[in-house]
Amino acid sequence: MQLRVTFVAAARSSPLLAERFEDDRPLDQAGWDEVQRAAPVLLPLAAAELRYCSPTPRSRTTGDGLGYTPLVQLALRDCDMGRWRGLTLGEAMAREPALVDTWLADPRSTPHGGESLLSFISRVGGWLDTRPIEDGDRIVAVAEPSVIRAALVYALKAPPSTYWNIDVRPLSTTTVTGHAGRWNLRFDGAGGQPRRV
Repeated sequence: MQLRVTFVAAARSSPLLAERFEDDRPLDQAGWDEVQRAAPVLLPLAAAELRYCSPTPRSRTTGDGLGYTPLVQLALRDCDMGRWRGLTLGEAMAREPALVDTWLADPRSTPHGGESLLSFISRVGGWLDTRPIEDGDRIVAVAEPSVIRAALVYALKAPPSTYWNIDVRPLSTTTVTGHAGRWNLRFDGAGGQPRRV
């Protein structure tokens, strides 16, 4: 049996340039308004047999706002950024430019004292591979964009450096189909047209 796992990117809680590592701020009013505008398009995903979310406040609020009532999954948490937690990339670069360069270039490195990119991708992939097939074939998971990027790198068996080339927009959807060890990226559209969110 094949699973269909649709990831929904959490709504944003700040402007993109102010995104922080392991950002645990709740949705702001603009983010909540985005959820309400996207709800008519994304609500049908609530029919999934299993509904999950990352443990961040904005993922939980996004899932609840879309009517999913998702279960929190700790394995879908953001990458542990150690001492860079709460910083923007620019702030980390200003403090430790050589270490940021190392982290961006080497997926096994942990200059921040947290989790390596490779470990993060493996953790998220392990979650994907252990979804219970017998409980239903449709799953929706509201997650941080970084988690969705990690899931895609894992599912496609792409090199870890691919992570930096994937752009996941707030409230966008990404679907993978398959089962443990064999995943495919799926693009859907209504009547042959891309879906807009």
